[in-house]
Amino acid sequence: MQRIEHDKYILRKMITIYARHRCNDDASRQEFMRLAQYACNRLEHCRYGEAKPACKDCPIHCYAPTERQRIKMVMRWAGPRMILYSPRGVLRHLCQTLKTRLWGSPHP
Repeated sequence: MQRIEHDKYILRKMITIYARHRCNDDASRQEFMRLAQYACNRLEHCRYGEAKPACKDCPIHCYAPTERQRIKMVMRWAGPRMILYSPRGVLRHLCQTLKTRLWGSPHP
């Protein structure tokens, strides 16, 4: 699986976990599914493509401010729980983050 596709998969999984556990009505769940679609669209159009760093380490923030706050909220809640749902995804993300922090971003 390519990097962008894997990031979209993990992002959808995190939003689904958050919506399942934190939202009590279908309207809220639908709103989070729209957030997932927005985030996946942003990933597809990332200017760095397959060589992109983790979004939190990226020098360019392509999310609108409200969506960025919402995705941060989701990731803060669902991130620690991902070890139960997708341990390999968590390890891959940690490796990606360490690689970016140790050797720097390959982008100017």
